[in-house]
Amino acid sequence: MIIELPDLAAMEAFGTWIAEEIQVGDVIALSGGLGAGKTTLARTIINRLGHWGEVPSPTFTIIETYDHLRLPLVHADFYRLEDPSEALEIGLDDYREGAALIAEWPDHAGGFEHEAGCLSITLETVGEGRQAIVKGGKAWQSRMP
Repeated sequence: MIIELPDLAAMEAFGTWIAEEIQVGDVIALSGGLGAGKTTLARTIINRLGHWGEVPSPTFTIIETYDHLRLPLVHADFYRLEDPSEALEIGLDDYREGAALIAEWPDHAGGFEHEAGCLSITLETVGEGRQAIVKGGKAWQSRMP
C-alpha cells in the first residue's frame, strides 16, 4: 500500500492511525534515507499514545523507553549499529518484553519483517512531501485501512 503524505498534517494523520492500531508486541519498522521523516512519524505516534513533552531522537542513546503511555513503547534508532548482533548485546529483547517497538533503521538490527506484528514503512521524499510504502505482517492485515 502506498500512502501519499504531502504535508505535515498528512504525516500526523498517518501517525495517529498507527497509534490507534498499535498493540503490545508490534514493531513499526521505519526505513528511508536521512531526512525522510522517520523521527517525525515516530514522534507523532508517541505523542498520540499519550506522551506530552519532548521526544528526543534516540540516535545517540539507541533506545528510549516510554512506560507511561497507553501501552509500553520502545523507540529505537539502530543507525549507529555496525552489526545486527549489537541489538541483542544492548538487550533489545528485554526492552521489548510487554511493549511495542518503533524501530528506525531496522535493517541495521537485522530487520523485523519476519515478525507477524511488523508494520514496515519506507518513507521517501516526493517533491515537497513524502510517500509511505506500507507492508503489514499477518497481525496487521485486519488493521490495515
